[in-house]
Amino acid sequence: MGVFLPHELHSPGLVFQILINFLVFRICFSKNVPSIFVFGDSLVDVGNNNYILSLAKANYDPNGIDFGKPSGRYTNGRTIVDIIGQELGLKDFFPPYLAPTTSGPVVLQGVNYASGGSGILNFTGKIFGGRINFDAQIDNFADTRQDIISSIGLPDTVQLFQTALFAIAIGSNDFIDSYSAPEVSTAVHMFVPPNVFVATLISKFRIQLTRLYNLGARRIIVANVGPVGCIPFVRDLNPDAGDNCVEFINDAIQQFNNQVKCLINELSTTLEGSTFVYADVYSIVEDILQNYESYGFDSADSACCHVAGRFGGLIPCGPTSMVCSDRSKYVFWDPFHPTEAANTIIARRILNGDANDISPINVQKLIQI
Repeated sequence: MGVFLPHELHSPGLVFQILINFLVFRICFSKNVPSIFVFGDSLVDVGNNNYILSLAKANYDPNGIDFGKPSGRYTNGRTIVDIIGQELGLKDFFPPYLAPTTSGPVVLQGVNYASGGSGILNFTGKIFGGRINFDAQIDNFADTRQDIISSIGLPDTVQLFQTALFAIAIGSNDFIDSYSAPEVSTAVHMFVPPNVFVATLISKFRIQLTRLYNLGARRIIVANVGPVGCIPFVRDLNPDAGDNCVEFINDAIQQFNNQVKCLINELSTTLEGSTFVYADVYSIVEDILQNYESYGFDSADSACCHVAGRFGGLIPCGPTSMVCSDRSKYVFWDPFHPTEAANTIIARRILNGDANDISPINVQKLIQI
């Protein structure tokens, strides 16, 4: 007796493709290396902004000078998620969602939805024109989910997502847009105090993280916002701070981070079967900045790729920029982003760090759950 197939599956080519996708899924699943789905801003964007009309792009020299080519990564080499993937044993980087080649079996290993200039709030980054805010990134993941269901079926998709990691690094631009320029921050503080602004972010973030859970995410890594008040761009916009970081920005960020930690503890309790972990990137970066020489850096306040400003923070990195000869000696690549050397330290502490870096467990232990 023959096997019955729905009419649309009588095409040999379609049956073959479904079989290949199923086998690829089984091979990926058996390696004990999880799929990773990445959401965030330019700190983890690997090229999505290459495909949209935006002023926030990094697909030009000298970006990627140590990566081999400008790829859309806002650094000289690899991003944090690139490094984490390689440390876990993956040979390929997680592809940008908008790349034409990000389809078929390749999405089973993971997809990167991050977009430079994006934020938790939908209007964040409006100055750049095009960007994919966090809500839209989740929409894109929902589309990927449907594609995977069509490819390997619902039960295996549920299984894939239960073992996958969902990494989120977003929020920096919400603060840069609202707090970096003195004239803007004065107006914001006058009409929207930091505690009100933070409460607005947390309320939105709760909805977004819950939606990811409802779409199947179970092991969710949430990176907090780093010390934006210490980046070259903010230092140069606030010269009154002198050699110090801009504390009023960092104070607002720490309010946010404290509430994010409470939020993920809450969600871990209320969302059945979920495991949220809190990556304290703020503390990791703060430690690097305070003890930069012990990490092998020569500079912890200035951009390697620079044009103007005391700290090289006034103009984005581009073809006319000057570039330091040894990128490994700088914490910051450009006015906003870390170098690969700094990203490597951050990534390894998220992977293997103790509760001071990531809690309640690090990524290596999260994978074993």
